Amino acid sequence: MWCAWWTGEPTAKPWRAPDAWGGGAESEDQARTMAEEVAGRPLERVDDHWAGAFRRVRAGMKPFPTHTPKTVDAAPPNKPVDPYRLLGVTSEATLDDVKAAFRKKALESHPDHGGSTEAFIALKRAYDGIVKRRSRPQKRTR
Repeated sequence: MWCAWWTGEPTAKPWRAPDAWGGGAESEDQARTMAEEVAGRPLERVDDHWAGAFRRVRAGMKPFPTHTPKTVDAAPPNKPVDPYRLLGVTSEATLDDVKAAFRKKALESHPDHGGSTEAFIALKRAYDGIVKRRSRPQKRTR
């Protein structure tokens, strides 16, 4: 699907629909050519998220969905956090299991994916702490 705005820039508030749109293009160049034929002049490329927003509007949804932040259980201030509990693994988990749990939770809590910065930082600190503890050489006992 291609969308073209030539009488003004696309805007979110108020929503400004494209001046024209269409489909059937097999490449980005072909879509540009089709849009410029309809507009009757050369067009500037706009960010792809506007076409996705128009697609959502046509489907009866809001142009830009609002995400409910995903959070990781955070401890109250000044209370220590069990890093294993935060990652959802036991203290007997292998380093590979810890790494896999971190990656899964990181995708859920990362700010770029709708999570909170604080929750992601707590998760990263928990992971780093476990890795650091496990990489220390063991103390010798006499």
